[in-house]
Amino acid sequence: MGKHKRFVSLIGAITLGLTLAGCGPSESSGTESETTSKKNNNDYDLLIWEDVDKSEGIEGAVAKFEEENDVTIEVVEKAYASQNEDLRLDGPAGTGPDVVTIPGDQVGTLVTEGLLKELEVGEDIQSLYTESAMQSQIVDGKVYGLPKAVETTVLYYNKDIIAEEDVPTDIDGWFELSKELTKEDNYGLLALWDQIYYAQGVLGGYGSYIFGQDADGNYDVSDIGINNEGAIEGAEAIQKFYSEGLFPTGIIGEQGISVLDSLFSEGKAAAVISGPWNLGPYKDAGINYGVMALPKLSNGENMSSFIGVKSYNVSSYSENTELAQEFVTFLANEENSKVRYEKTLEVPAVQSLANDPIVLENESSQAVAEQSQYSELTPNIPEMNEVWLPVDSALQTIATEKATPKEALTQAVETIKGQIEANHSGN
Repeated sequence: MGKHKRFVSLIGAITLGLTLAGCGPSESSGTESETTSKKNNNDYDLLIWEDVDKSEGIEGAVAKFEEENDVTIEVVEKAYASQNEDLRLDGPAGTGPDVVTIPGDQVGTLVTEGLLKELEVGEDIQSLYTESAMQSQIVDGKVYGLPKAVETTVLYYNKDIIAEEDVPTDIDGWFELSKELTKEDNYGLLALWDQIYYAQGVLGGYGSYIFGQDADGNYDVSDIGINNEGAIEGAEAIQKFYSEGLFPTGIIGEQGISVLDSLFSEGKAAAVISGPWNLGPYKDAGINYGVMALPKLSNGENMSSFIGVKSYNVSSYSENTELAQEFVTFLANEENSKVRYEKTLEVPAVQSLANDPIVLENESSQAVAEQSQYSELTPNIPEMNEVWLPVDSALQTIATEKATPKEALTQAVETIKGQIEANHSGN
């Protein structure tokens, strides 16, 4: 049989909105079942799980690798946010992929669970990537993947409401402008600051941190900076937007992201803080928007944000790990990363491409690249899983003024410590 490749889309079965909800073998679509059957019959050499609507970015690289190595590769599109959960089910069942693309902050958890294969890559390869992106793939000094792309939150503003030259450059300016624009169902700046993923941009700029780190970058889970003086000051700055009625109550809680997106998509918000994932949806909504790095804080510091790293990783259940590693190294190299960017506009993690004219000429990519300078890596250790819900809960009580920032954040830290002790004390 001649070499061939099939790009199978699972959009109908797994949507982009799915987060951390598994789809096991028994729930797979007919197309995926067919793919699994062919793999078991050795009809191809590698099965790759790629993100939804992103396979076109690697078509050329796949074809070249197939030709150069006389192998056959199957590429299946799966929702990026659910691949780690699907790997937990399909890997042990023998129906999983050889290569996955997952969030960098989940690497530590999947390594602990024995789901990822260590990669043998030297400093020459590791040095291709930005330091923070590469660090997301390292656990206890061992490499478990290579960075595919980086993303972080940026500011979207509606050019039909506010001209580029009039966009405030700091939070104080946005606070005052929002007071002018907030009337009836219209608003100024909106942000999901009741969630740590977004709020850390403010808190971190005042000196808050999740876990302390030693000189080698290892996290100290006993050192939690979520309720330090800086965190409290940052939370007080956040609380002002809620107490002044500048944020509608609808953007607090689980449905907040849908409300925020709807308000901006309907032209009722002058600006929102969101990520590159909304470039397409906001454009499709007909919004004439601009994109820039996040505004500065009242203390003069740049607003921080979490850097999200998408990576290519090899499943420990792969029956062809050497070829899978070779393919990952090839797929994530400079040449193929640049091509993937041109087709998907996902900002590459390769250092040399950060200032490449083709990246900088795009407004959104330039904004992500600029904001990344002030951003922090989401901790990639299992203990991070104990942080999200307690802090989100604390931030919601702050937003609704049911507790002071100090009270709420202190309680969150106590909860985190208790959960780490209960769930990770044996690590």
